[in-house]
Amino acid sequence: MKQAIINSTIHTGEEILTNEVIIIENGIILSVQKEIPSDIQKIDLKGKHISAGFIDIQINGGEKKYFSQTPTEETIQDIYDASLKYGTTHVLPCLISSSRETILQGIESVRNYRNKHHNGVIGMHLEGPFLNPQKRGAHSIDQVRKPTNAELKEIIERGKDVIKVITIAPECFTDEQLDMLLASGFEISIGHSTVTHKEAQHYFSKGIKLVTHLFNAMTQFGHREPGLVGAVFENENVFAPVILDGVHCDYAAAKIAYQLKKDKFFLISDATFLGRKIENFKWDNFDAHLVNGFYRNEDGNLAGATISMEEAVQNAYHHLNVSVDEAIKMATCRVADAIGLGDQYGKIKAGFPASFVHFNSDLSEITTLKF
Repeated sequence: MKQAIINSTIHTGEEILTNEVIIIENGIILSVQKEIPSDIQKIDLKGKHISAGFIDIQINGGEKKYFSQTPTEETIQDIYDASLKYGTTHVLPCLISSSRETILQGIESVRNYRNKHHNGVIGMHLEGPFLNPQKRGAHSIDQVRKPTNAELKEIIERGKDVIKVITIAPECFTDEQLDMLLASGFEISIGHSTVTHKEAQHYFSKGIKLVTHLFNAMTQFGHREPGLVGAVFENENVFAPVILDGVHCDYAAAKIAYQLKKDKFFLISDATFLGRKIENFKWDNFDAHLVNGFYRNEDGNLAGATISMEEAVQNAYHHLNVSVDEAIKMATCRVADAIGLGDQYGKIKAGFPASFVHFNSDLSEITTLKF
């Protein structure tokens, strides 16, 4: 049955439209047009704004379950259901540095889940285990390791069509191994890395155009050694995702990053859990405790985030001095562009999913609308 979403300000990801309607059918956008067809079900937004639903490419857990601890379809469902409560309609469940067996189980769980449920779970983010131990953050030292050709080949073969993003420290790879990854079809993201500015530019020249949580677990900008952060700022093709909670990244630093990166700046949650319902969590050598609204481990280091994409968008609007439309783009079309899926997700456009958020003029009220 066709439906028409009427009486709204439409943020398409390319322009802002008024006095137009969105025609949808079977969960797909058919068109954005001026005329309202006769004999069609109307959904009246009563003057509110509407955009594509948010996309979170780095989320570790839902309200109850943590993907790296229990990489099952049940956990994926928890992540998806929890995300929908906060405006996020498309996700990449994130698996952090783990054993070979856990990684393969996570891949198969995502594949099986997607075969059964044609919803907003669009793949998986594998963050590690091939990271630099000096920048491992909250990742277990027992799981962080250098790649072998055999393990890398297995992950590439098993992860085909499932892994959309893989975070690596490229300095831990041989040229042969990096070429294997570059040919895999995965979006490679540099993170948890000690690469210098010069080294980073070398890797970016090979086609890598993404980093994992800008500023966190990477070499910082300095006037004598600009580091990975400086290389991101200098390279116009590289996307810069930020955990915009004011703790992982000071709002002033994020504002500078946005001024430099513009349409390559986007938002992630990196949520350990959503909803702040889990106060204490321990798995293997990973622990997280809710302290003043943020997760920290026993050493006092940040252990993933607590914010949702909804909060990240609101923070962008309030702290980065951007328009509502710009804040929305940071969580929709720019995220899709960063992972090479800008022609499928993140816009209100014919052929795209009928997965939306509607909101008021100051983003204080954001509601998911999914068909």
